[in-house]
Amino acid sequence: MPQQHILKIAEIFPSIQGEGLRQGEATIFIRLSGCNLKCSFCDTKYAWKEGQERSTAQVLEKIRKLRPRFPAQWVCLTGGEPLVQDLAELVKGLKKEDFKVQVETNATLYRPLPVDWYSISPKPDKYSYRAEYRERAKEVKLIVTKNLDFELIRRLRKEFPDKTPFFLQPQSNRKWSMILGMKLLKQALKAGQKNIRLSIQLHKIYGLR
Repeated sequence: MPQQHILKIAEIFPSIQGEGLRQGEATIFIRLSGCNLKCSFCDTKYAWKEGQERSTAQVLEKIRKLRPRFPAQWVCLTGGEPLVQDLAELVKGLKKEDFKVQVETNATLYRPLPVDWYSISPKPDKYSYRAEYRERAKEVKLIVTKNLDFELIRRLRKEFPDKTPFFLQPQSNRKWSMILGMKLLKQALKAGQKNIRLSIQLHKIYGLR
């Protein structure tokens, strides 16, 4: 009998996508455990270590049970950092179930998966990412930390196609971060930078997971 592929899962839940271009869409989230960066400002630190081992078959069965009462078209694989685990079998199974699949990643790891949407969020202080995402990322999210500056935004913006939107996302919707985000956006506009936008975490405003 073939050995079952095991994943470490922090949680699986239906909700609304709160960030980026897909903001507001019904989505089933699979939050995977583990992270290779462990940023100090992370708002899901519990996912770094917490979680239960589940076979891919068990995860897919959970999604099937959620779908009748929450008929979402999208599944979002998030973390932690989801790509620290091998997701090939899970993604294949989700596609067979006719889901669209989004991966939220810090972009330091890359796996050639047949997903529909890579949402990348390079993290300080180096903001490094794998080159494969330059053409594959549907969006780039930059958390507006106190160290984010316009020169960094300018550098990263040049490395991606103009069609790829950059979101300046406030750190946990904090007021100082929103103010800084607006300041950085104005600098970007004055400098002629293209497709840079303000964002917000919609799920926190609505009190969702």
